Amino acid sequence: MSYGAAIFYFSVCVDSLSIHFFLEVYIISEVMINEQIRDKEVRVISESGEQLGVMTSKEAMKLAEEAGVDLIKIAPTAKPPVCKIMDFGKYRYEQTRKEKEAKKKQRVIEIKEVRLSPNIDKNDLNTKVNMARKFISKGDKVKVTLRFKGRELAHVNTSKAILDEFAELLSDVAVVDKPAKFEGRSMIMFLAEKR
Repeated sequence: MSYGAAIFYFSVCVDSLSIHFFLEVYIISEVMINEQIRDKEVRVISESGEQLGVMTSKEAMKLAEEAGVDLIKIAPTAKPPVCKIMDFGKYRYEQTRKEKEAKKKQRVIEIKEVRLSPNIDKNDLNTKVNMARKFISKGDKVKVTLRFKGRELAHVNTSKAILDEFAELLSDVAVVDKPAKFEGRSMIMFLAEKR
């Protein structure tokens, strides 16, 4: 593990007596370099990526010192652990660049909601279907909510057909991710893009 130190200064006044003290805190990172590597044997890789074989950590340290760079443990869980001879600053830069690339490639799936009522008209239903189709074509999931008010709760079983029809109209581009389920005063169904 790599250690970095942070020093904090505190001053306390108690009854006109001031007390000053310093607190040194060590910040630990997950990467071990140079003398922190205490394994008996390590597998060593050169700067160019060439396998140098299994050797003691002292021998690997000597090779790193001769090259004027650091010995970095890159795979601590391997048997024996894998170490690479390279500049630590360059290694950290490459790691942050890889993390940024991974974040760029991530696709956040949003959940868009379409609300319906039990007495929805055919044309209104088609409008909502077209809206859901746009959301699904963009790669988002769609939460279809059928909301009940007052006496409409007495006709819950017949209203499930509206959600089934909605899913049927979108069957060419979407599949039912989570089937219709009753929650509180609403019936909810999730649709996802067809793969």
